Amino acid sequence: MDHTSSSTRTNRDPAMTDVARLAGVSHQTVSRVLNGHPNVREQTRLRVRAAIEQLGYRPNRAARTLATGKSQLIGVVAQNSTLFGPSSLLAAFELAAAAQGFVVSVRRVRVLDRGSITAAVEHHREQRAAGIVVIAPTAAADAALTEVPTDVPLVAVDGDPERAGAALVTVDQEAGARLATRRLLDAGHETVWHVRGPEDWFDAAGRQRGWRQALEEAGAEVPPVSPADWSAASGYRAGLMLARMPEVTAVFAANDHLALGILRAMSERGRSVPGDVSVVGFDDVPEAGYFIPPLTTVRPDFDTVAAEALSLLLSGISGEQQAERRIVTPTLVERESVGAPVGHQNGPGAP
Repeated sequence: MDHTSSSTRTNRDPAMTDVARLAGVSHQTVSRVLNGHPNVREQTRLRVRAAIEQLGYRPNRAARTLATGKSQLIGVVAQNSTLFGPSSLLAAFELAAAAQGFVVSVRRVRVLDRGSITAAVEHHREQRAAGIVVIAPTAAADAALTEVPTDVPLVAVDGDPERAGAALVTVDQEAGARLATRRLLDAGHETVWHVRGPEDWFDAAGRQRGWRQALEEAGAEVPPVSPADWSAASGYRAGLMLARMPEVTAVFAANDHLALGILRAMSERGRSVPGDVSVVGFDDVPEAGYFIPPLTTVRPDFDTVAAEALSLLLSGISGEQQAERRIVTPTLVERESVGAPVGHQNGPGAP
């Protein structure tokens, strides 16, 4: 026996042909699975994935680029921010892309304006990215996308849900806000006050629309909106004003950090939650279950948003039609910050 050649075969890295042989398919089928091609039967895809895992196969990206003429790089443009929503979307997308054999290059911009986004997209084009994802939650960011060259597939995440002719994936902000507002109305509150997010964010605008729709559908009074940004500090400031108003018994906060600030303000002003005031947030941050009280909130499915964005981008990379909108519906997470407005007429007045 030729021990040398046997040792060489045993120790070399597994190749695509080894995966094909073990899975009982052609190497072209293995390539389609690695590239996320939609025209592969699910049973075949699972068999190939199992063979890849069993062999520990790692695709040679350079060879794949030469063979297919397509880069395995996906470019992402995102704001340089620690905000929970965009950060969670980005993390989920990186995991989804890696599972399909792609490398993600993130270009962070300080400001979501036309110049910054255009420059970031151009950087990814120069790097020969196969496709580009732009997390575009503001009007300025979305407007910049109209000037992007069409030679590279591009998907907007959290962009303008009303803009036609663009590939877009977003959370149904209005549906989430209606869930939050109806939960408070169903608890017996006559109306619901709203602390909104920044004026130029699509998420904030959608959540405000959903809140208003729910109130109008219920025939409830629509109170004035309390403006804020996304921070707990601005929620605290808004909460201090609302706490002075005994008629305020229910508040929908545009995100969980705003809700956290509101909870602090209510506590300082001697108004208990949910005894005197009920509060619902949006985002379901990991800490939401540990607020005092644990926060009822709306949970966007960031994993599904990321998977849909990748699917839409891969369709574009494969040369298929991209001008499609995919809207992901959020869910309500029930905790302990909502109660019936018992005795609210005789609750504490202005301190």
